[in-house]
Amino acid sequence: MAGELLLSWAALCPLLLCAAQVPLAWALALRYGQRCPPLDRAILGWFFYDAIVHFTLEGPFVYMSLVGTVAQSDNILAFLWQEYGKADARWLYSDPNIVSLEILTVVLDGFLVLLLIHAIVKDKYYRHFVQIVLCVCELYGGWMTFCPEWLIGSPNLNTSNWLYLWVYLTFFNTIWVVVPGLLLLQSWLSLKEMHQKRNETGKKSK
Repeated sequence: MAGELLLSWAALCPLLLCAAQVPLAWALALRYGQRCPPLDRAILGWFFYDAIVHFTLEGPFVYMSLVGTVAQSDNILAFLWQEYGKADARWLYSDPNIVSLEILTVVLDGFLVLLLIHAIVKDKYYRHFVQIVLCVCELYGGWMTFCPEWLIGSPNLNTSNWLYLWVYLTFFNTIWVVVPGLLLLQSWLSLKEMHQKRNETGKKSK
């Protein structure tokens, strides 16, 4: 039955695990962003969530994929990726493109997001440079996750029901497109404002 397929515990548990990481990220943002403006505190919440996902979910995926496959793994987090693999089978069988991207994501993006959190909390001059680099990396990762698959007709994607299509494939991947896109815009506007202030200061000093 459709209800059993969509609302099984196998589907609900990974969703609850992902949802539980949101208040944890927000609590960390409130703890470490006490002196930050409200917008930066909200941005910190996203980056803490980003870091949690990279290290607690994608990190284990990389390990499982390098020593075997998610489909065969008995790792405690294998059930989450096995459930997601029902929508995208590449995550079950150590697809080289996916594993390569995830290694880059965990190592490079993981380092960048920790550096960026530090830069925001301490108001460092390199904050927006790191933010731009990280957002571009995440947008590149999203593109390279799906574009090669689209070009060969998406044989590994299962869009047979709304849970797989709209929650697993669309929602969980779109947030890593929309949020980095908005953060790129935020960096653009912040750099523009800094440039305008510098020009105004220069004109006043003449």
